[in-house]
Parts: sequence; C-alpha cells; structure tokens
Amino acid sequence: MERSLVLVKPDGVQRGLIGEAIARFERRGLRLVAAKFISVSKELAEAHYAEHKGKGFYDGLIAYITSAPVMAMVWEGPNAVVCIRQTVGSTKPWEAAPGTIRHDFALEVGRNLIHASDKPETGEREVALWFKKEELVDWNRAIDAWVFEK
Repeated sequence: MERSLVLVKPDGVQRGLIGEAIARFERRGLRLVAAKFISVSKELAEAHYAEHKGKGFYDGLIAYITSAPVMAMVWEGPNAVVCIRQTVGSTKPWEAAPGTIRHDFALEVGRNLIHASDKPETGEREVALWFKKEELVDWNRAIDAWVFEK
C-alpha cells in the first residue's frame, strides 16, 4: 500500500483547515495511519526541504514552516501519492483545478496551505523523516473491501 506525507502548513492550521483536509482525503477513500500536531524544529525543516538549500526562497521557507504548528499526517491507499496530489491541487493556487484544496482556499505559492509528497519514493523518505515506524498504525476499516480492490 502506497503512503504519502501530508502537512497542513502554518497558514492552513491558523485558518482552521485541518478538518477540511482530513475530510477530503477520507472521502477520497484514503486511510489515515499517523497524525501529530507539532511545532517543526529548524533541523527537521532543513532536512525536509534539503533539495531547496541554496535557492532564493529557502530561508523564507524554513522560517515559515517553523513559525507556527503544523498537522503532520501519513495517508495510505492504492496510488495514494497521485490521489493526494490531485486532491491538493497545483503548487500555484491560480493553476489548481476547481474543487482542489489549493484552488478553493489559497491565493499564493508561499501560503498554499498544504504539503503532499510528489512521488512514491519521496513519500517513503518523508514519512521516515517525520514519523517513527512505531507511530504508523496498521489497521483496516470495515469499508476497505468496498474501497480497495484486492
């Protein structure tokens, strides 16, 4: 089963959109396997955004993600990464499809509410960075047989 990291970033938390994000992923049929509400350390932020180090927006990105709490979650399901990216919408909110989280609630790239892993291998790396193995709950819902093909 594929997994993806999802972060409701500081602007999403401050605007009260955690529940909205969770509801959309649940309605999509994805399964929540871990969640925690945390203040992000500078070290974790730098590890998470390591590929952006040296870019002009890097320092602002680190300052932003560490400025207020985030809701960190792990979601799983078949093709979870693609499904979540479709639900979240384009990084640029003005390019996001109607009905996506970013289209419906965001206006700027720098305040686009939510992070989602962009590839399955990125999801694996990010989940391992943000969560310990014992924090991931292996469980099944009664409706899984109606959502997932075997």
